[in-house]
Amino acid sequence: MKEESRPLWAPWRISFIRSEKTPGCFLCNNREIRPDSPEEELIVARYAHCFVILNRYPYNSGHLLVAPFRHVGDISGLAPEELHEIMDVCVKAKDTLQKVMHPQAYNIGFNLGVAAGAGVADHLHLHIVPRWTGDNNFMPVIGDVRVVPEALRDTADLLRREWPA
Repeated sequence: MKEESRPLWAPWRISFIRSEKTPGCFLCNNREIRPDSPEEELIVARYAHCFVILNRYPYNSGHLLVAPFRHVGDISGLAPEELHEIMDVCVKAKDTLQKVMHPQAYNIGFNLGVAAGAGVADHLHLHIVPRWTGDNNFMPVIGDVRVVPEALRDTADLLRREWPA
């Protein structure tokens, strides 16, 4: 006899699901401080050439994206100052995640192009995913579901408080 299934609750998602979506590239829409942007609450830091934002559809808690402000789809199209700043900010992000969340490891990288898994192929972004031993549990294997134990806005607030100046 099959056991009755139980729902997974993610109440913080409903406001996003019901909200009116801003047309265009969601990464480009975050160049300026926009209190009306659905992504604004997830932005952790802004710099001259790039910004840091929590991934709304994370692989794990603390999954960050570092994206250039400029709409460019390939790493070869970055100017040297953009590339250098993105990598410097990547180190800050990793160090902040280590201080706040104490992961045991990281996945860090770009998905360049749709075939590589890029969800937004025409605006590149660097993924920084904190990892813990055993964090890839049965949920993604059996049900194609990821469990993120903390609301994204709470994670963003925590990271902002500890982000280096």
